[in-house]
Amino acid sequence: MHIVIMGCGRVGSSLARSLERRGHSVAVIDINADSFRRLGPSFRGKTIKGVGFDRKVLTAAGIKEADGFAAVSSGDNSNILSARVVRETYGVHNVVARIYDQGRAEVYERLGIPSVATVRWAADQVLRRLLPEGSEPLWRDPSGSVRLIEVHVDSAWVGTRVAEMQRRIKAPIPFLSRFGQGLVPDETTLFQDGDLLYAGVANDDESRVEAILGQPPAQH
Repeated sequence: MHIVIMGCGRVGSSLARSLERRGHSVAVIDINADSFRRLGPSFRGKTIKGVGFDRKVLTAAGIKEADGFAAVSSGDNSNILSARVVRETYGVHNVVARIYDQGRAEVYERLGIPSVATVRWAADQVLRRLLPEGSEPLWRDPSGSVRLIEVHVDSAWVGTRVAEMQRRIKAPIPFLSRFGQGLVPDETTLFQDGDLLYAGVANDDESRVEAILGQPPAQH
């Protein structure tokens, strides 16, 4: 996967290094070129000086081929503007914005842009939203054999009943996050654009579930 990150502070640089260690290609945007020093000498990705809502800067960062975008600068306005430009102009739906103001974060969740407020920030939360597979689970049982994971879902599943998705993956989907609010699905619940989906899986089934939901549904 190719991921573009706006903001090379402590969070952005940590996120960039984590993604690169996992084998992904990374481009980092920051208005201050000195910030790139945080990436360290081993970083092999792109570094682009500028703002994340500038189309020339985004193009230089490879946004047209990007699989995900994280706006994690220190400015709420810059983060949300960049996230909207990337999503609406370039069609990148796998977008996360860091928002300092919890109230504003909830508003942007309702607009369909997943956000992480500072009060609940952790780099692995962003990783779960960016990476379609292989990220750390949200919860493990004490024995380590069962886990709750946030699953990347291909946009072709939009409009599918969650009950049908459970049947396809042969694993429970206990809840969704929709517009920043938790939702326990019933037999009539349809998966919508912007929903975050959570599945309970045995360790051996994690890759299988991620593979099924990470691509368009097979036609039956």
